[in-house]
Amino acid sequence: MRNEDEETLERVPSEEEDAESSPASFEVITYPADYTLEGIVAKYRKGSIFIPGFERKFVWTINQASRLIESFLLGLPVPAIFLYLEPETNKFVMIDGQQRLLSIYYFMEGYFGEPNRGKRAEFQLKGLNKSSPFYEKKYEDLRESNEAAFNKLNDSVLRAFIVKQIDPEGSSSVFHIFERLNTGGTPLVGQEIRNCIYHGEFKELLAELNNNKGWREIFGKQEPDKRQRDVELILRFFALYCNSQKYGKPMKDFLSNFMSDNRHGRIISIEDARRLFDDTVSLIRGTLGPRPFHFKSGLNAAAFDCVSIAFAKNRHSIPHDLKDRFSKLKAEGNFLKSIEDGTTDEVVVARRIMLSENKLFG
Repeated sequence: MRNEDEETLERVPSEEEDAESSPASFEVITYPADYTLEGIVAKYRKGSIFIPGFERKFVWTINQASRLIESFLLGLPVPAIFLYLEPETNKFVMIDGQQRLLSIYYFMEGYFGEPNRGKRAEFQLKGLNKSSPFYEKKYEDLRESNEAAFNKLNDSVLRAFIVKQIDPEGSSSVFHIFERLNTGGTPLVGQEIRNCIYHGEFKELLAELNNNKGWREIFGKQEPDKRQRDVELILRFFALYCNSQKYGKPMKDFLSNFMSDNRHGRIISIEDARRLFDDTVSLIRGTLGPRPFHFKSGLNAAAFDCVSIAFAKNRHSIPHDLKDRFSKLKAEGNFLKSIEDGTTDEVVVARRIMLSENKLFG
């Protein structure tokens, strides 16, 4: 039996294939950089290294973090981290290695865990052999009683691999790198990854719009989707509304590039986007009722994108028989084919957007 989350969206093979598709060919340069622990913590403190989003919390235990610190003190090898160089800011975005970097930072700060999680315990090295000279030591203990170990830790090297996309223009490669490198217990997917990478005002707007009451009724579920598929549909609406003429398969890269380019409202301003979405949702909900795109078991993403774009483009001239027109559109063979087969193909996307606008508002 499927659970509620599985029933939320209609399963369309072409949509699932797009989500699992391999990346296009990229020209990406990757080069190593060796940072001392003292140096990399300084970069993190001043914001030169950015850990994106708040979706992925610090999850290591104090024993895990302590063993990492001990590895540096003993001179044992530690896995490298991966950073993406943002061309517009020249800052580094953490792709993989968050737990390692934060463990080092917390130890040097003297307290374990995130500051917004209430009272934090002092960071003493736990879970080590009791005969270890570092057992239950704090960073300041090393400074005061073991100068050699203190200096060795500060000067220990953490290797980073810096990733920079050269061609094509944009940052879609970082989505695929993140998709392959994130090592959490439940791998991040789709919009979860974009939320981690493409921080900015537009990301915050998408989260805000996802709580729109009319949108929740259209989506068919009052609570936000755990895997951010509802947010991804809102992004899909904006990306195709603004850039459908430039659409290129796969859909997931098209969405990633749009979210990256519009992080600060460069393509459509934050206020214009908010107004457009609110007006469009209100019209769809008022005209077609709740759950209008649930043709089978769940919401059909392809039906949503083309119809919502048609509404958005024609929101100032609504025909009186629009609901009847929508009923006829749903029975149109060419339309049904365009929302069931090859739904992310360039020709199919263009065809269903044109069909929707012509049948509903022509």
